[in-house]
Order: sequence, then structure tokens, then C-alpha cells
Amino acid sequence: MTVTLSPTPLALGGGPSTYWYLTRSTGAVALILLTASVALGVADVQRWSTPKWPRFVVDGLHRQVSLLAVVFVVLHVVTSVLDGYAPISITAAVIPFASSYRPFWLGLGAVSFDLMLALAITSMLRTRISHRAWRTTHWLAYACWPIALLHSFGTGSDARNAWLLWLSIACVGVLAAAVMARALPDFALHRRSSGAALGAVFGFAVFLAAWLPGGPLAKNWAKQAGTPTSLLGHASSLRTSAAGAGSGRPQP
Repeated sequence: MTVTLSPTPLALGGGPSTYWYLTRSTGAVALILLTASVALGVADVQRWSTPKWPRFVVDGLHRQVSLLAVVFVVLHVVTSVLDGYAPISITAAVIPFASSYRPFWLGLGAVSFDLMLALAITSMLRTRISHRAWRTTHWLAYACWPIALLHSFGTGSDARNAWLLWLSIACVGVLAAAVMARALPDFALHRRSSGAALGAVFGFAVFLAAWLPGGPLAKNWAKQAGTPTSLLGHASSLRTSAAGAGSGRPQP
């Protein structure tokens, strides 16, 4: 099923719609919560227990943060479809690479969303499935984070805004700190998995530093990312008409 909506009255009037703001805000909050959830899992919440913060309290915090992340991702998906400015359908939000709007980058968002759904469902059915199956699926949560971050850079219209850039840098820093807290003690014991984890984080950070300047931070990124020509022309006319009014929808 493919469902697309026409632009809302506010969008037609030259300014961002309420859904546009909700899409960006829920996406940013979802990224923060997902970072916190994965960081807690990577650092191993079981090692953080103290007499004042028993294991079940810390473990419960991890579960609640993960649940909130799923909720905000769902809200992000729903508001993206309802906004109607870009041709994002319900199908494209769930099936990877099925959209005509920035297909690859929106597809990454669908992949991350599907992985989170699989994690949430298996967690609810944890007592009915084998521990091995649950554990294997749980590891997928770690793949959600870098995919979601790349999606936010590639699909969002705020990639060149300082607030998103610094937010993303902070998320990378938090996760890197969590990996180091978990891996460095094991690295001292010459465990290969810890070295691989540290290498993956360092490699991902280097990749972002090399890719961003010529990618999402470049002025022509909207066209490179696969934005339909009709939207590129519409966005240009909006910026021109809004120049005198001082407002307008940002680059799609």
C-alpha cells in the first residue's frame, strides 16, 4: 500500500508545516534516546550496579530508554508521512529503498526502523523464544545506531545546521566513550573483540570526518541525495518568495 499526502496549508503558504517541525524534533530526540540506549548496552549496565543503584534499577532504566527510543522513532515515521511535502509513503517508511525521495538515505531509516521493531518484538517475547535467538536479535540494536545517524545526515534538511552537527558529534562522543569503557579493560587482556570494537568506532569517526564536507554539508547535497527535480524547483521558488518575508521551508 502506498499513501502520500499533499502539502499542508502552511507548506503551501511558504512556511514549514507543524508536521515538518514534529518530524525534525522527534527525529532528534529519537537519535538522543537511541544513543543513550546503545551506550548503556555497550558499557554493560550490569557492571554499573551499586548499593544505591541496584542492578534491576539500572537494567530497568536501559529498558525504558530503549522503549522511549522506539516510541519517538514511530512518531518520527508517522509525522514524516503526514507532512506530505516530500513523497514519503507508509510503504517507504517500512520497506527499505522503496521511496522516490532520497531512496538510499530514506532506505537507511527504514532499515534502522525495522531493526528496532525486531528488537522490540523479540524483547516482548523473550520468555517464549530461546536465549540465543533473543541475544542474536539484541545485537542488531548496535547496528541501528550508525544506520540511524547516517539516515539523519543524508535525509534531513538540517544537516548543515550547527545544532544538528554538534548534536551528532555529541552522540558519537557518548558512544565512543561507552565503547572505550567496555573495551579497554578487555583490550588489556588481549581480547580480539575489544580491539575490533575500538577499531570500528575509530573508523566510523574517520569516515564521518571525510564524508560530511563533500556530502551532507555541501550546498548541492539535496540533488546528490536523490531529491526529485520537482521538489528542488519548488524549494527554490519557496526560498525566493520567502526572502522578503524572512521565513520559508528549509532545503528539502
